[in-house]
Amino acid sequence: MATHAIAAAQRPLDAPGSRFDRPVPAVARTLFLSALIGGFAYAGWSVFVDTRQVGESLALGVFAFLALALLIALGFEFVNGFHDTANAVATVIYTNSMPAYAAVVWSGFFNFLGVMLSTGAVAYSIITLLPVDLILNVGSSGGFAMLFSLLLAAVLWNLATWYIGLPNSSSHTLIGSILGVGVANQLLSGGSAGGTAGVEWSQATKVLTGLWMAPLIGFAAAMALLFVMKLVVRKPALYAPPVEGAPPPKGIRALLIFTCTAVSFAHGGNDGQKGMGLIMLILIGCAPTAYALNRTLPSSATPAFVAAANGAGATFDAKSGGLEIPLVAARGVLTDALQAKKVDSPQVYGAVETVSRDLAVRVGGYGALSNVPAEATHNVRNDMYLLLDTTKLMTKAKDAETRFSAQELESIGAYQGMLEQGTRFIPLWVKITVAIALGLGTMVGWKRIVITVGEKIGKSHMTYGMGASAELVAATVILLAERFGLPVSTTHILTSGVAGASVANGQGLQMRTIRNMALAWVMTLPAAMLLSGGLYWLLLSLVRANGGS
Repeated sequence: MATHAIAAAQRPLDAPGSRFDRPVPAVARTLFLSALIGGFAYAGWSVFVDTRQVGESLALGVFAFLALALLIALGFEFVNGFHDTANAVATVIYTNSMPAYAAVVWSGFFNFLGVMLSTGAVAYSIITLLPVDLILNVGSSGGFAMLFSLLLAAVLWNLATWYIGLPNSSSHTLIGSILGVGVANQLLSGGSAGGTAGVEWSQATKVLTGLWMAPLIGFAAAMALLFVMKLVVRKPALYAPPVEGAPPPKGIRALLIFTCTAVSFAHGGNDGQKGMGLIMLILIGCAPTAYALNRTLPSSATPAFVAAANGAGATFDAKSGGLEIPLVAARGVLTDALQAKKVDSPQVYGAVETVSRDLAVRVGGYGALSNVPAEATHNVRNDMYLLLDTTKLMTKAKDAETRFSAQELESIGAYQGMLEQGTRFIPLWVKITVAIALGLGTMVGWKRIVITVGEKIGKSHMTYGMGASAELVAATVILLAERFGLPVSTTHILTSGVAGASVANGQGLQMRTIRNMALAWVMTLPAAMLLSGGLYWLLLSLVRANGGS
């Protein structure tokens, strides 16, 4: 046994061996293609049914445009699946806990489950990075140019890094793409005042802080955890390289399968949401009557909403000193306040009061959000968005407790919850199709990243303890991030966790791989920004050349 372990530890790490060489059965290929085609057909059918139920008819050209946009958005999740989830299966494959193809199917299922049980908080955390005017006018040609540019840029960069086998972060790429189109639009519009200018920099800073901290957390936590495991669990087999071709002892095998499952589930719950928010923007732009408002809310919720809106209106009227602002002007005040992130003024308080009371009258008159007519949907949705984000800036400010009493904060919070229910929702079919795309994505293209994680980070073979500690850290951090609505990188956390565990195990690191990973981490943000910004300039130029705006 010891001889086999030594041989495994000394085996060259530049060849994956025969574990990946078995051909995929024809039945598996057929099932895969059936699920892929079926998922996209299900999305198309769901759009048809949803629009028909609200009396919204889509022209053939609009439907084709929507299909293309959904294909690109789901393509991002598909690429995300085989790019990121390879991190989850590398440990069980390289410790012989599961056969390679069984591992990717297993991981794909729990990615699917993670998406289905996700909250949607991360989806809208991503959306808040986008310029305010894009959210308000997503159906414009400029809005669609932005969405297409950032999605295409994210897919292209992910494919490029996958091709050379680098564990790059899909979250990092997507956020860079969003920042790129925002900055490009600001430059193209000649400043911060025009078009959909600007980026939500406070939210961007919050998200980017999480991204740069992720590798440090993964490295330090996995290293510390492995040290603790060695002190507490004195089982030599846990810290020895696997015997070549033989599965680990039953208890260790169960632990490693559990950690792989946890990372897959957590990855689905966090990363699966990143495309959901963008898909919702696409749907709102193409079919606003069906998707701009949550029409599933019952009419019984309307009286409470009206009361909350009027209550908030009274609070903000008092803060404004009774300042009266016409409705159209009030919307402009709120839009400018969100762009400038300056909401502590009588004018803004008065604008919130005006829009809140008008919204209460309109929704109360319709009886329910499901009864809002097509021609009024855009204004109702935008008013709810403006009110929600403006009041959130007010209540999250450091001096919020001095501006508002505890009772007022509670009342405003209840109002915000109702505004969120009305606008920030994810239809079940969107979750299902994203889950299918992400789950199926785990089953293709995983080999390149698996080889990097399993063979090219540490200088010798991954041990059971190394795999378990890296994955426990990754799953814990990702699940906590989802709890607080923060997008994080599975790749950064897990690969740095493997590196930390390698150091703790006294194996050292392959500096060439670490250097390449660090380079990819540093380059992803500027590369994605340049790519998405360039694509946005190109698409916007084409739109304007054809008479669009």
